[in-house]
Amino acid sequence: MAVPEKFQGWLGLDKESVKGNMKWGEFEPKKWEEDDVDIEISHCGICGSDLHTLQSGWNDTPYPCVVGHEIIGTAVRVGKNVKHIQVGDRVGVGAQARSCLEVDCAECTNGNESYCSRGGVNTYGSIYPKGEGKSYGGYATHNRTNAHFVFKIPDEIPSELAAPMMCAGITMYSPLTRNGCGPGKTVGIVGVGGLGHFGILFAKALGADRVVALSRKADKRADALALGADMYIATDDASEDANWNKTNKRSLDLIVSTISSPKMPMRKYLELLKVGGSFIQVGLPDGGVLPNINAFTLVGNGVKVGGSAIGAPHEIQEMLKLAAEKKIKPWVTVRPMSDANTAIVDMEAGKARYRYVLKAPTSASRL
Repeated sequence: MAVPEKFQGWLGLDKESVKGNMKWGEFEPKKWEEDDVDIEISHCGICGSDLHTLQSGWNDTPYPCVVGHEIIGTAVRVGKNVKHIQVGDRVGVGAQARSCLEVDCAECTNGNESYCSRGGVNTYGSIYPKGEGKSYGGYATHNRTNAHFVFKIPDEIPSELAAPMMCAGITMYSPLTRNGCGPGKTVGIVGVGGLGHFGILFAKALGADRVVALSRKADKRADALALGADMYIATDDASEDANWNKTNKRSLDLIVSTISSPKMPMRKYLELLKVGGSFIQVGLPDGGVLPNINAFTLVGNGVKVGGSAIGAPHEIQEMLKLAAEKKIKPWVTVRPMSDANTAIVDMEAGKARYRYVLKAPTSASRL
């Protein structure tokens, strides 16, 4: 299949782009290598990370930038060194475009590529370390990514549902499986949103005995229960149990927090953990600031606090297999690629229930 030398996409040119000011235009993908795959994009999910990057919330974004790392499409060019992908395959790309993949890298050789500190490259907004160019994401006609981070999508999963799994899905699947979610375990998911709703879906699919959803207000109770939660706690609602942390003390084996706020009631969350339980943070606030943790809370309850970042390629493959087998259906709203500016504004306003997915026209280059 013919692939253009330059791709087209929604360019973020400065911090104001997050306000719906992205501009459609051409960009030059990274230098082609025979380990790469070119993808004609059909769908791309919208992630909170896209908004943080557009406004340089985590660090200075190397503008121009095309965001989007929940990519689904068709492989239209495949490097000679690639064995698991063929032209015409329906494939996906998540938040990582490359790691060093060196044989002496402890992370890359032990299934922890997402934690590689030598040559980690994000799907967008990263400068390749050997002069290959810049990475550009999925609000675009095409994407070019190292094949190690390109995955065949099972036939059972529609593209609009597969897209948000590539980031939001794996961001929740990885900490759940790495921290023992399964039969006999009770799991709490803090935040019912794009990430949190995946947490509920995957915790149930993995066989957790009990899943508890926690959110500030009571307005997401019906959604959380419909997703499969066994219990819902509205932490800031005066009409609810004001002593929810005491009422449910030491009831959970694992908590995964999707909240990106320095004002979250961390001490109360930790009180929900059983002795030996784990609190895993996946939400990333601008500046990275989280609430202080009292040492007496940690020591007195014998709990652990940790973090998790996306997931490794083998975990993405496992997640897709589980999603296909269990018929997991995230809640998505499909919007045209031409509507990207309005969609990111709506995302920032909290209107998504619970993931927006951009769909390209039949010919992705005509918007």
